[in-house]
Amino acid sequence: MQKNLYNILVPVDFSPRDRWAISKAIELANALHCNIHLVHVVSSASFPLLTVEAAHFYPYDRSADMKNAQDRLHAMKEQYKQHLCGKGQIEISVLSGSEQEELVKYTRLYNMDMVVKGLSKFNLLHRIVSTVNISNLAKKTAMPVLGVRASGLVSHFKKIVLPLHDDHIPMRRIRLAALLGRYFKSTIFVVSLRKGNNEPEIPILSQTLEVIQSLTTIPVQSIILEGKNLATTTLNFSKKINADLIMINNKHDYYLPGMWNRITKRLLSYNSKIPVITLEKE
Repeated sequence: MQKNLYNILVPVDFSPRDRWAISKAIELANALHCNIHLVHVVSSASFPLLTVEAAHFYPYDRSADMKNAQDRLHAMKEQYKQHLCGKGQIEISVLSGSEQEELVKYTRLYNMDMVVKGLSKFNLLHRIVSTVNISNLAKKTAMPVLGVRASGLVSHFKKIVLPLHDDHIPMRRIRLAALLGRYFKSTIFVVSLRKGNNEPEIPILSQTLEVIQSLTTIPVQSIILEGKNLATTTLNFSKKINADLIMINNKHDYYLPGMWNRITKRLLSYNSKIPVITLEKE
């Protein structure tokens, strides 16, 4: 079983979303004694209104932007480090280039264990962009990506919902849920949709329950839900029990219903006020 998280990456864009992500990262760091890495990426693009040919003759000097970002990150570090009460530290870095590419490189170079990303409020454009970023980060980094909105700051991982989407035991999510559950004294709710043939029991549900119980002594419940769409049904159940965390895979099973949602690959995190961890693979 995964023993601990040692390094948490928080992408910073100097928006209100940063506070939500950093606050949640600090909560994790204080419980698990891990380090927090605040990373800002200065875009490598030149002036946005210039053509490619014009940008060649008028290169943009990003040194001032890099210095400004470094100063702002340092101020954030000084502001938040007083909230750390464990053994972890806050590291800051300013990179230049494509945001996604640089973040992926950073996760590999410095052995990150999780990414915590602040999500915007329910603004249509920002919601789409944020959700796509989470999906891409989970895919490119192959590590857990925790999406947090302002409403998620009151959550303390006491109730963790782990939905099942097929006949495969989700070992990565199980290990991470067991790790978090041990530190936060959580209860894990393993949920699955009832199949159309009204089977009296879903084998994968019982098998997953047994695996979790073999790894940890924290309370676990298995529940069969009525519904057609796993994403919507999971969200409704999570709201009903006042869940603090939902753990999903970056798969179509967790897309919200509707043709447009499937085309744009909108995961249930798109509509969730509850923090959601997305993993690419089991």
